[in-house]
Amino acid sequence: MPSVHASAVLVGARAVLIRGPSGAGKSRLASALLGAAERGQIPFVLLVADDRSHLEPHHGRLLVRPAPEIKGLIEVRGLGIRRLPYEPVAVVGLVVDLAAPDGERMPAPTSARVTIDGVELARLAVAPGADPLPLVLAALTTGPLP
Repeated sequence: MPSVHASAVLVGARAVLIRGPSGAGKSRLASALLGAAERGQIPFVLLVADDRSHLEPHHGRLLVRPAPEIKGLIEVRGLGIRRLPYEPVAVVGLVVDLAAPDGERMPAPTSARVTIDGVELARLAVAPGADPLPLVLAALTTGPLP
């Protein structure tokens, strides 16, 4: 199974899949979401994968797993590679695209969904240079995802 350039964290019962170009902040957002759970901003977050993720459609859901050679590892800029508890597989509930060209203040409804491997998912497009954490926290805590 080939891997994709993406990080993922389990937030509650569903994973947030974080995509973006190299240097866009995938690991930073994953770490920030872990920190948000520690501060009580969201109830539960656990690392699934950092940097390389395996995606698999399964019965209408998209599963995400860590690449075996880096499972439980996350890059913390300025500190290096750290080992954390991790979830070996999770169902994706939200896709966050960092540095997305269609990330806008008032996004078009068409940008709120994405299909990956035949599975349609809620999507949050984050504009280049925007801080993704407040947007992701708002998406996770202010009502149902589109």
